[in-house]
Amino acid sequence: MFYQFSYWLLRMKLSQPSEKAINYWIDTNSVNKLEYALSHGNYKTRQLAAEALGLVGRPSSIPVLLIAIDDKIKNVSIAALNTLEHLQDSDELIKSIIKKRFNWVKEIRDKEEKQKNKRAKKHNIYRWERASKKSFEIVKERLKRPIR
Repeated sequence: MFYQFSYWLLRMKLSQPSEKAINYWIDTNSVNKLEYALSHGNYKTRQLAAEALGLVGRPSSIPVLLIAIDDKIKNVSIAALNTLEHLQDSDELIKSIIKKRFNWVKEIRDKEEKQKNKRAKKHNIYRWERASKKSFEIVKERLKRPIR
């Protein structure tokens, strides 16, 4: 009864369902509630709902998961991708979309890793070895010389 109440609070946009409520919806195979949570919940709820749809395993939720792939939050889109891969529909279009998205996520992670490595290398130069510091020292030495 309480979990039905949490669903109505979600529908009225007053609160988000807890993890226990989503687990209850998994046990009762409430696919429509999970799909609604995936479409209209906050980022944590959307991620939990995407993972829950994978546990329920109904192919009828594939269209909602395909929409969830384009979510702004990476964790939600990755959870939707994992769920789609878990469902393993025989449709070749869905398989190609999943493959391309996984490659896209991998490229983003590789790009972020390269940027972190570049930042680490950027700060390894010691201050006294910089060219501007050396040229400043040369100018100071020339100023110390007497004028002819």
